Amino acid sequence: MFPNLFPTPNGQFGSLPVMPIQAMTQQATRHARRVYVGGLPPSANEQTVATYFSQVMAAIGGNTAGPGDAVVNVYINHEKKFAFVEMRSVEEASNAMALDGIIFEGAPVKVRRPSDYNPSLAAALGPSQPSANLNLAAVGLNPGSSGGLEGPDRVFVGGLPYYFTEPQIRELLESFGALRGFDLVRDRETGNSKGYAFCVYQDVAVTDVACAALNGIKMGDKTLTVRRANQGSSQPRPEQESVLLHAQQQIAIQISVYLGLVLLMLAVFLQRLMLQPPATKVVCLTQVVTVDELRDDDEYEEIMEDMRTESSKFGTLVSVVIPRPQLDGSASPGVGKVFLEYAGVDGATNARAGMNGRKFGGNEVVAVFYPENKYYAGEYDG
Repeated sequence: MFPNLFPTPNGQFGSLPVMPIQAMTQQATRHARRVYVGGLPPSANEQTVATYFSQVMAAIGGNTAGPGDAVVNVYINHEKKFAFVEMRSVEEASNAMALDGIIFEGAPVKVRRPSDYNPSLAAALGPSQPSANLNLAAVGLNPGSSGGLEGPDRVFVGGLPYYFTEPQIRELLESFGALRGFDLVRDRETGNSKGYAFCVYQDVAVTDVACAALNGIKMGDKTLTVRRANQGSSQPRPEQESVLLHAQQQIAIQISVYLGLVLLMLAVFLQRLMLQPPATKVVCLTQVVTVDELRDDDEYEEIMEDMRTESSKFGTLVSVVIPRPQLDGSASPGVGKVFLEYAGVDGATNARAGMNGRKFGGNEVVAVFYPENKYYAGEYDG
């Protein structure tokens, strides 16, 4: 009836705008075709990430959707150093999960499922686990290890204080032996520790020893929970009792030494803080001039002019005093020192910070605040 509006060659509604089935399928499977990649270096961009993961997928035999690149799209959050990498198929995304811990531009990256991944829906779309036939050794990964942190010997370490750094946690765990893999779990948004980690020891024989020795130890206001990740707390075998006791003693000693060093550093800091005179409008410089330089009138005037010029950069300079030796050669109070008086404390503070540690005549200057009452009284021997 309306041949110009709806041309229907061969009885088909060929001109009706119908969404291709492939496009609908891509949208429905997108949550299962994306992978989260965390810990990217600052130099990473969409092109380098896409090229790298396409090449790696081809190298391990993870491409299952035919020839071409496995990666179809990359979104990077540069501020938080993570990316969402979209693969062509659900199966290729599952194969990419085996790349956890791979080195990208010199840094190991984490490969995870994104937060919108729905396991129940994904199960009907394709394989949810990497293929057992992937050649992970081709890219430097251990076959079947998922970055070295899977299997019955994986250790869960919970109750970690949030301020503990990754090197501190590794040092604690490595008291029992070298680690084959380690992963401190961090918040995706902030990058801060979530207070728990996973590790695997190179020598799996020490796994139970480490778990028993570390479990229940107090760390600040928290208590460690350390056990095999795939089971509850395990009981040590009788022949391990002496080893466990020794290990716990070593841990206690290490913690005591660490706390002792922290307290010592705090004490030194407080002592230095108390020894530092309060801020004044006068700064005293030492190790700036020598007695011989002060004897010569011309040299003295040059030094005085240099000091005025340099010191005026930090604030309004009121006066400069450089004590000289007596004419008969006898010593005078304050000889070898330079006193700078500023109109306000801010200028003196800037001068102290700017002059302290600088080199004059090969000597390193020491700058400290000087009591105003002694300066105005002409007492320069303090």
